[in-house]
Amino acid sequence: MALKVVQWATGGVGVAAIKGVLEHPDLELAGCWVHSEAKNGKDVGELVGIEALGITATNSLDEILALAADAVIYAPLMANPDEVAALLRSGKNVVTPVGWLYPGAKASAPMLAAAAEGNATLHGTGIAPGGVSELFPLVLSAMTTGVTFVRAEEFSDMRTYDAPDVLRYVMGFGTVPEKALTGPMQKILDGGFIQAVKMIVDKMGFDADPAVRATQEVAVATAPIECPLGVVEPGEVAARRFHWEALVAGEVVVRVTVNWFMGRANLEPAWDFGTGGERYEMEVRGNPDFTVTVKGWQPETVEEGLKSNPGIVATAAHCVNAVPAVCAAEPGIATYLDLPMVTGKAAPHLAR
Repeated sequence: MALKVVQWATGGVGVAAIKGVLEHPDLELAGCWVHSEAKNGKDVGELVGIEALGITATNSLDEILALAADAVIYAPLMANPDEVAALLRSGKNVVTPVGWLYPGAKASAPMLAAAAEGNATLHGTGIAPGGVSELFPLVLSAMTTGVTFVRAEEFSDMRTYDAPDVLRYVMGFGTVPEKALTGPMQKILDGGFIQAVKMIVDKMGFDADPAVRATQEVAVATAPIECPLGVVEPGEVAARRFHWEALVAGEVVVRVTVNWFMGRANLEPAWDFGTGGERYEMEVRGNPDFTVTVKGWQPETVEEGLKSNPGIVATAAHCVNAVPAVCAAEPGIATYLDLPMVTGKAAPHLAR
């Protein structure tokens, strides 16, 4: 029998996850939580731009908790630990791209208690963090020995991200550098990316300092730049760079970097993002050294990205495809290190 899945939130990831569940042969959509009153009571198919599904969206946590479902794909903009704990206590496994990738003892404790009460499992996943930043470098590292350095790096043009309020008020674009550097973005990112670095450190056995070093930089526009939040004016933040590094005796052994930019021109400093365009890179140094570049999880053009951003779809797909393994796992918190291989499934018209 198909596993019954609830989708929590219908932003970009949520919409893509719903479509992914509908395509997955082992899953069945059972419900949907929405944030706004405007979406409450509407057919989920209408919300995601397809035919009616006969499933009504709700903004009631109690209604979701009462559903007979196997799993929830929990994909709000920001995680609420109380909501996740309630879902686990209700007996629903939770797969999420917004936390618990490789949590420490403090973050784990309340979730472990809730999972034990509900006989359920929590799994954090995604793309970066949640894939490129730790899982894929670890898998690729099987092709080398004597590892001395691991790097995972994202290069993304944020002109394809059609969320003006998030870009300005959360991510700090279009503001003065001082405001961006003291804004919420560093803290928001730290949670997931520090866990990603620690997963690599622990699995590879680096004798790294307990603290992961987090740093950030900004570049400002030197000319007006058109983007989803309007116009970034000269002197306002038009690019951001974040590093998370693990060190052994002062030597960096793991580095995860995020480069976000509003185009590649008219920046000060004139950052060089290389000639590869938007991409993800994963590098492992050892015997032998290698670098893997992934294209396709970012759009080819700004115009294409504003229609459908493949990185958002890939994030949702990683969540959807993990559901069967998470439902089969032992209760508690299951990281990538605890689960079997997660793969995609054949398209319905090509499946057995």
